[in-house]
Amino acid sequence: MESKGLVLIAEDERAIADLERLYLTEAGFGVHVERDGTAVLPAIERLRPVAIVLDVGLPGRDGLDICRALRAAGDWTPVVFVTARDDEIDRILGLELGADDYLTKPFSPRELVTRIRGLLRRSALPARSALLTVGDVELDPDRRSVRVAGRPVVLTATEFDLLAKLMSAPGRVFTREQLLASVWGQADYGGGRTVDVHVAQVRSKLGEGNPIRTLRGVGYAIDAGDG
Repeated sequence: MESKGLVLIAEDERAIADLERLYLTEAGFGVHVERDGTAVLPAIERLRPVAIVLDVGLPGRDGLDICRALRAAGDWTPVVFVTARDDEIDRILGLELGADDYLTKPFSPRELVTRIRGLLRRSALPARSALLTVGDVELDPDRRSVRVAGRPVVLTATEFDLLAKLMSAPGRVFTREQLLASVWGQADYGGGRTVDVHVAQVRSKLGEGNPIRTLRGVGYAIDAGDG
């Protein structure tokens, strides 16, 4: 089977890492495992994985700090956080640091494979598509790039897909459930709070050119009149 790219697993529990490796290998991915947080960033720099499965509670250097350093260095490789704690604060902080997805132990390894496939599918270059422009914001689906008044803006894969969905229909109101189903691929993922956190991140990165408006109690829309 042709490899679909290398996935780096940062997980200190051997049994969990071995199970993740098994399912990802069967799905056609190459796999590299690191069990100590201090070794993760050097391994990412050396191996250039297509995706990273990052346990929050790593010894040496925790997953949140690793993700923070990764994003600060301009590396936007898709990251799936894994944690033993079902703590909303951890989940929100992870998303705010630039994680693309989040799983709480115990989880099905098949679910992990599905999440990684979805992230990589969304990150892949699509067929030729028209530029989407609203006010000062220009989104190029082919290059997966965003500019505000000519200034490049770096988004995670999930943030990009969320903005693209909203910009695909200026003026249309999308409920949180619709956005969860369309962008994340399942309507019960993390609840509406997950959408809210990602919208807040996109707004922050777009700055004054942000065209996203909130309809309280309903959802979000792109206000084409905000140019």
